[in-house]
Amino acid sequence: MTIDILVADETHTKYAQIIVDMIEDAAKKRGTGIAKRKPEYIVQKMLEGKAIIALEKDTVAGFCYIESWGHDKYVANSGLIVNEIYRGEGLAKKIKLKAFELSRTKFPNAKLFGLTTSLPVMKINSELGYKPVTFSELTDDEDFWKGCQSCVNYDILTRTNRKHCLCTGMLMDPNAPKKD
Repeated sequence: MTIDILVADETHTKYAQIIVDMIEDAAKKRGTGIAKRKPEYIVQKMLEGKAIIALEKDTVAGFCYIESWGHDKYVANSGLIVNEIYRGEGLAKKIKLKAFELSRTKFPNAKLFGLTTSLPVMKINSELGYKPVTFSELTDDEDFWKGCQSCVNYDILTRTNRKHCLCTGMLMDPNAPKKD
């Protein structure tokens, strides 16, 4: 099995609907919330050079995209998905690492963050230097939080004035002092 993990471009836009369906299907099967994305949004990320796609020949093995917020002070790695037939092989970690590298290249001084309900993603994030944080430490960019509206758990987020949700917020600050 040879899986290519690369920055997505216009040649990959034909996979947008497949990716959207994979994300939605995984959320349903896990019984967790996830912000839904439209194929057009995924295409936009690809055209901007802000998406990572993993392919085995013509099969989508996985995907992730990055988005900047708060005037590029924050960058989120979002939409991480691995096709069911490729799970358990460490592919999510490889995709996330590539998205992490892309984020650091495009936005070297930005704080990287993510919201997740997935324990494997939390573990990967921790290995990359992310720390669990309260939502108040994440971006205050209203457009980011509007993206949560399509999640089934959005009412929890709004009821608690963005203090709590089922997601865990994780943050990596490249400018934070290093601990020994």
